[in-house]
Amino acid sequence: MTIGIGGRALGVGSAYVALANDVTASYWNPAGLARIEYPQIALSHDERYGNLINYDYAAFAFPSGMNSVDPETQETMFNAESYGISIMRLGVDGIPDTRKAWADSNGNGLFDDGANLRPDYSAITFFNWADWVIYGTYAKQYSENLFYGANVKLIRRNAGEFHGTGIGFDIGVQYLATEQLVLAANLQDATTTLVSWNTGTNELISPTLKIGAAYYLEIFNGKLTPALGTDVRFENRRFSAVANVGPISFDPQAGIEFDYKNIVAVRAGYNDIGNLTLGAGIHLRKLDIDYSFAKFDAADQLGNTHRISLRLTLEEEKYRRGAE
Repeated sequence: MTIGIGGRALGVGSAYVALANDVTASYWNPAGLARIEYPQIALSHDERYGNLINYDYAAFAFPSGMNSVDPETQETMFNAESYGISIMRLGVDGIPDTRKAWADSNGNGLFDDGANLRPDYSAITFFNWADWVIYGTYAKQYSENLFYGANVKLIRRNAGEFHGTGIGFDIGVQYLATEQLVLAANLQDATTTLVSWNTGTNELISPTLKIGAAYYLEIFNGKLTPALGTDVRFENRRFSAVANVGPISFDPQAGIEFDYKNIVAVRAGYNDIGNLTLGAGIHLRKLDIDYSFAKFDAADQLGNTHRISLRLTLEEEKYRRGAE
């Protein structure tokens, strides 16, 4: 759940908590989902570490209700809401299980010529290790400049005959400080998430606070958007974090995007694990296609990361927020 989703977000170094204003906001900041005007669908696929790990994501979100003016008081009634559902899967498939391949029916090891241990290949089976997360998202506009949202997420971890189940909650806000400046925060796993395994083992996922800001600037017939963010963790990370104050650690991100006439966008960033990221996007009439690239210092062993994502907006008047 720390990898992130979407080609646009990875392209700007995952400094996306303040930029999130589409269907992918369900992950980055549920508050941003309240800003969509049409239903949206998103898909992404990510192959990591030389195709060893497959990381897939799908989401759907739709707006509901609209703001109105009270005829008596002339005050604005903020009724704009949004709902979403997202599914993520991280998996390693086709792992050989050799536990039964090194013993005969009597439980003794199989030996070749009485000396060299050899497996019984017919006893080898295969299994998948897969982590699934399903997000249910609700978001609402609270005032002219303030949005809030929340997630409930169901977690399922499978490793052969072993499995773990958990439930967690996220809470997010976005504040439009000016027409150009957005401030945001998202507290993931707000109540500490418990994953319980059928082996009797329990895992605890500590809260992570994502905070950030983004600034929109009209320039060169396009929009230039620098963004900053940091992940604040409470896990006593000292050596694996960029900075820490006692048990509280900080991992910053930074990114910039230039979107030319809402036709094509180019992006660059620096993520929380110290990797350079690059990306680009194309805006079609209803479809956005985003690609991103993250470079690893040890690319010869781990391979670089490529991600492509699609976002379809059902931009028709009958689907607009508030349409009958």
